[in-house]
Amino acid sequence: MARINGPVWKTSRRLGFSILETGEELKKRAYAPGQHGPTKRIKLSGYGTQLREKQRIRHMYGVNERQFYNTFKKATKMSGVTGHNFLFLLESRLDNVVYRLCFARTRRGARQLVNHGHILVDGKKVDIPSFIVKPGSKIEVKEASRNMPSIAEALEATLNPVAFVTIDKEKKAGTYVRLPERNELNTEINELLVVEYYNR
Repeated sequence: MARINGPVWKTSRRLGFSILETGEELKKRAYAPGQHGPTKRIKLSGYGTQLREKQRIRHMYGVNERQFYNTFKKATKMSGVTGHNFLFLLESRLDNVVYRLCFARTRRGARQLVNHGHILVDGKKVDIPSFIVKPGSKIEVKEASRNMPSIAEALEATLNPVAFVTIDKEKKAGTYVRLPERNELNTEINELLVVEYYNR
């Protein structure tokens, strides 16, 4: 089973970007990790900038290299803007939808819920994190898992869920209403650089 392991905070500092989208990782030390502390950053080439952006998005969604590239290839075959389609496909992954429904505090936590068989899609158990959820699908925590403290804590901590999902906190269920719009996603990332990277 493919997965990205390793310290999230160190990776965030190396990429100069909050993988968790909270900014927590960069509050204390907003510079690359290393025993010498803050050092002057080397100016990146065009290729280096594209590569770094690819790594930022890949780590943010917790996708390995092969899955990432295969998702990009799928996006190129869809009508519309390739970069936007690419992000929409990543957002439609089951582990990401579970995260957006606030059943887990992080995408890693959401992936674990899916892997362990706690999630139902339209009434059927799905334990594949890369499963693509279609708009209109109902996602819920299976009945035997609804009392898990981690899910209750994640839902309790929810303040502003995204507009493209609806959540029923009592039933631990929600709906992936529609595909997101680009302005509803992280504005710090530039998917065009990823398109350029793969088309170089």
